[in-house]
Amino acid sequence: MQLAIDAVRAQSIRPAEAVLVVDGNPEMLERARAEMPDLMVIPNARTAGSSGARNTGADASKGEIIVFIDDDIVVDSTWLETVLGHFARLEVIGVGGMAMPLWQHSWPAWFPPEFLWVVGCSYRGMPEHVGPVRNVWSSNMAVRRTVFEKAGGFRDELAKVASKCRPDDTDLCLRAAVAQESGVWIYEPAALASHWVPEERAVFSYFLYRCYHEGVGKGALAAFNGLRVSGSVERSYVRRDLSEALRRDGRRALTGHLSGASRIVATTAGLAVVIAGFLVGFGRYYLRQPRG
Repeated sequence: MQLAIDAVRAQSIRPAEAVLVVDGNPEMLERARAEMPDLMVIPNARTAGSSGARNTGADASKGEIIVFIDDDIVVDSTWLETVLGHFARLEVIGVGGMAMPLWQHSWPAWFPPEFLWVVGCSYRGMPEHVGPVRNVWSSNMAVRRTVFEKAGGFRDELAKVASKCRPDDTDLCLRAAVAQESGVWIYEPAALASHWVPEERAVFSYFLYRCYHEGVGKGALAAFNGLRVSGSVERSYVRRDLSEALRRDGRRALTGHLSGASRIVATTAGLAVVIAGFLVGFGRYYLRQPRG
């Protein structure tokens, strides 16, 4: 967390205000208040989890542009300056940057780059140049307050709690695009951020665990927003990016590279687990929706 805060303090454009939200940890709350007098340090006043914490921070802030930075994200010194430039265009709802993995040790040879979303990072298949996208990630996101409030903020039902991730950011982006007609979200690869990946998240068991819960979250997203809208990017990802990954790693395996074979196993297992989680999540949340 300290590295994330130091990076915010070191921005080339000084933020008008900085709010630190502590979720369910009274001891950390008091310590942060004592050690960081330049920040507004407050407890999560909403439902526990990422959505409640972010909504709490948004409520406490006053700026027209709200920025969300996770505590394990270290943004480049020009991140804010790069992102804010896009808001000169009135149709821009919000902007997200590129998250690169900061491995505690090293990138596992079996870990396919198409699955870097497992550790909250930009993955192979995402745009390489700045442009409009369906959604950005809330780990390093800026959004217009007017649209954020009109959309109702982050949805509590899709909050990330502990290591169980849910697509609360994708859900917000979809609802914000409805709230502002003809509005667009921008992905800006030049807004660089590093996402800390501890050793325990670089193992195959966590990979499968995260894939399953991503599937559950995507199923819930489809139940809330409709399969056609919420699944467009995912269908392209499977059809184009994962197919290319299997061809690439298949060629590597045939030339004797064990990493190619291990990545094929990871890709097929990860996709199967995501699909299983999706079916569970869609059924669970679809049945909760009001009928009639």
